Amino acid sequence: MRKKIQVLTVLLLALALAMLTGCGDKKTETKTDKTADTQEQGTDTNQTGEELEKIVVALDWTPNTNHTGLYVAQDKGYFKDAGLEVEIVEASDAGAEAMVSSNTAQFGISFQDTLVPAFAAKESERLPVTAVAAIIQHNTSGIISPKEKGIDRPGKMGGCTYATWDLPIEQATVKKVVNDDGGNYDEINLASQYVENIQGAFASGIDAVWIYYAWDGVNTELAGLDTNFFYFKDYADELDYYTPVIIAGNDFLEKNPQTAKKFMEAVSKGYEFAINEPEEAAKILVDLNEGMDLDLCVASQKWLADKYRGDAEKWGVIDQSRWDAFYKWVYDNKLCENQIPAGFGFTNEYLPD
Repeated sequence: MRKKIQVLTVLLLALALAMLTGCGDKKTETKTDKTADTQEQGTDTNQTGEELEKIVVALDWTPNTNHTGLYVAQDKGYFKDAGLEVEIVEASDAGAEAMVSSNTAQFGISFQDTLVPAFAAKESERLPVTAVAAIIQHNTSGIISPKEKGIDRPGKMGGCTYATWDLPIEQATVKKVVNDDGGNYDEINLASQYVENIQGAFASGIDAVWIYYAWDGVNTELAGLDTNFFYFKDYADELDYYTPVIIAGNDFLEKNPQTAKKFMEAVSKGYEFAINEPEEAAKILVDLNEGMDLDLCVASQKWLADKYRGDAEKWGVIDQSRWDAFYKWVYDNKLCENQIPAGFGFTNEYLPD
């Protein structure tokens, strides 16, 4: 679930490369033709005898409970009923954003913060992707620490050793909540380290780690660790951004709006099932992905059940005021060169009524 921060530096380079290579007519034409040829080869049909349209979805990371709705839709036949044959793949090294922008995948999993370089580029260089749904309604990330360290709020991080990915938005986020809460960010010891094992990190002298609670937080509970945790969103409204989101390519959306709507309706059914039947949904996820920990997936799925839709009217809705507030904060803090226009980069029009 946390690879997106580990590879964000790589993604920035990949996105820049995608923007440059995307300007070449020859490459763009080849990728588009290849996708069209693949779709024409489809021979499977649904119950009405309709030939299925092929769709590729690129994940951000290995399968986890952020993705459950996709696998439920696949397992329950929601995609097939909608006339779609959907292949779920892990993203290439270039990232889901580059795959979607080049039509190698029609949909992908991304994050509002990861999309900053794609949307804050010059207008002619912006990556042609749009967020079409929020997978989780509110930001579930924050800082976890051993209970004995007493870091139960941001202002108490002074003097601790924090595992940083050395990324501007990441560090600016921590700085904001710490200083706004009366602490001193400059007193934090920054350790450049990507943490895969929370327990191991704590044992090695790391005091604080940025995590997404649905996976790493739940996993620490299962491991019996005694910890403190606080959410960034609880200390700054502008940090309640959307993470993760489903993105689609602009060209695909323009040329295939009905297909996009059929896909999103099936995905919505998948996430609604995960909301109402979290244990069964977790078992589907595990059954379709060899090697996953069933206990962790079930516990994570139950924790996420009321987080997917949250307080929104329906699953997937993106609120413009929150979307814009985060990007305004990014620009105001000089974390991107160009201001992202209000309302840019997302739409709710492909969600089912």
